[in-house]
Amino acid sequence: MKTEQLQKLAIDALNDLKAIDLITLDVRKLTTIADVMIICTGRSNRHVKSLAENVVKKAKESGLNYIRMEGEREGEWVIVDLADVIVHVMQPATREFYNLEDLWEPVRELREHQR
Repeated sequence: MKTEQLQKLAIDALNDLKAIDLITLDVRKLTTIADVMIICTGRSNRHVKSLAENVVKKAKESGLNYIRMEGEREGEWVIVDLADVIVHVMQPATREFYNLEDLWEPVRELREHQR
């Protein structure tokens, strides 16, 4: 499955269960670990778990074989690794504390200055 299709699948699965403040980051030029990172917030640990589980369910229904999920037991921050797309689902306080959006900005600036 192409990155764009995988990204749409994950976004649709998250939107199905009303993910909050969903953003996507194209990280192809910044790292080799993934092409796209999706970050969103859930209202509670149950909502976070449900959002992540829905992404996994939709990916499996589409025949995707490589799926890894971590953090589902606690439900503070669940990561769903779909190879080219990594989904981060967090509770509000966790998202604010780790601030992944701003974490990637210095990397982008550094890479642009090296060109």
